[in-house]
Amino acid sequence: MSEITLSKDATASLVSKLQSYFSDELDRELGGFEAEFLIEFLARELGPYFYNRGLADAHALFMEKSEEIGYLVQELEKPTD
Repeated sequence: MSEITLSKDATASLVSKLQSYFSDELDRELGGFEAEFLIEFLARELGPYFYNRGLADAHALFMEKSEEIGYLVQELEKPTD
């Protein structure tokens, strides 16, 4: 798996959310650089778990839809003697 990278806009949005969370929930100030480093750490250390879960969910959906397509194909079969 390649490294998880976020766009500058996504990072800025996450920095803002993280700063708000620290302020509101933990009554702590979190600087922009600290928030970016924390986001990088979380992406590196936790990201693979979320990524793998997303893959597992996508695989399950793919298998479900593949099975449905199989049934639809069977319904197209013509009767034979």
